[in-house]
Amino acid sequence: MQGDAVWEEMALVGRVARPHGIRGRVIVNLETDFPEERFRPDATLFTRRDNAVERLTIADVRFQQGRPVVGFVGVENMTAAQAYAGAELRVPTEWLAVLPADTFYRHDLVGCEMVTRDGVRVGTVREVEGTMTGSRLVVDSPTGEVLVPLALDICVSIEPGNRRIVIDPPDGLLDLNATRGRRSAGRT
Repeated sequence: MQGDAVWEEMALVGRVARPHGIRGRVIVNLETDFPEERFRPDATLFTRRDNAVERLTIADVRFQQGRPVVGFVGVENMTAAQAYAGAELRVPTEWLAVLPADTFYRHDLVGCEMVTRDGVRVGTVREVEGTMTGSRLVVDSPTGEVLVPLALDICVSIEPGNRRIVIDPPDGLLDLNATRGRRSAGRT
């Protein structure tokens, strides 16, 4: 697996926070609802270093305060582990479990067009921020960045297959974002 096109199509499952100890282990911040499946001995993950996609095999793992402490095959000391600090860990999307109806992976929402219930175009979802219990959609709009809470009472229709999200924003939500964007536009 080589190249940016493949990398961009993979799903983010974690980010290396920092090395842990002197034997090459790293602490991972989770970006998955299935940590025991993704982070287990012999599991394969991918990262990108120096514009090359690199395959990593998990040698061992334990969970500490809800986060995996992972040892990768071939990463034997703190110096080698430090090279992965901040690295994204991804898997091919075809490795993901099929989700129940009305649930989605974050990457399924990126690229969706957002419109209001009245059909007014808001913009295109660029990313999903936040935790699994409190997320928001970051939308590129003609007037700048718009932040929309990923909540059922606001996002009334989410159709990743049609690349479309319909929202019913509370009064002032879109204006608040526009005001925030104008205030920060002059900063460097």
